[in-house]
Amino acid sequence: MDSAENRKIVINAALENLGMVNSFVESLLAEKDCSPKVMMQLELVVEEIFSNIANYAYGDEVGQVTIEGCLEDNAAKIRLKFVDKGTPYNPLEKPDPDVTLGLEDRPIGGLGIYLVKNNVDDIFYQHEDGQNILTIIKNI
Repeated sequence: MDSAENRKIVINAALENLGMVNSFVESLLAEKDCSPKVMMQLELVVEEIFSNIANYAYGDEVGQVTIEGCLEDNAAKIRLKFVDKGTPYNPLEKPDPDVTLGLEDRPIGGLGIYLVKNNVDDIFYQHEDGQNILTIIKNI
């Protein structure tokens, strides 16, 4: 990462904290003139990833999530890393849904990570030291 500043936030993985996560991402981009399209894509991606962690990573418990972010390549890209200690789960292993099927013919689930993958430029998952680590990179 060649950003001058790598920042992070550690919060409870609870849906009511989504606004704090969005504010964190917006603060990373404060000096960058992002198009409305890029901002909307980032909001969708962040909401989907954070909501999945909040809803599924810890079962009925509330755990923490760390989100690290920075700008790279002279602020041409944003890198966000979501880290949780919940149940190991690689969302990238889930097959993409068949979006050519009608809504009534599609099985439930899988559309969120599909949208994430289609709104970022790169995405990686690793499970290391008991932690799920999902990293996204988006050209801005």
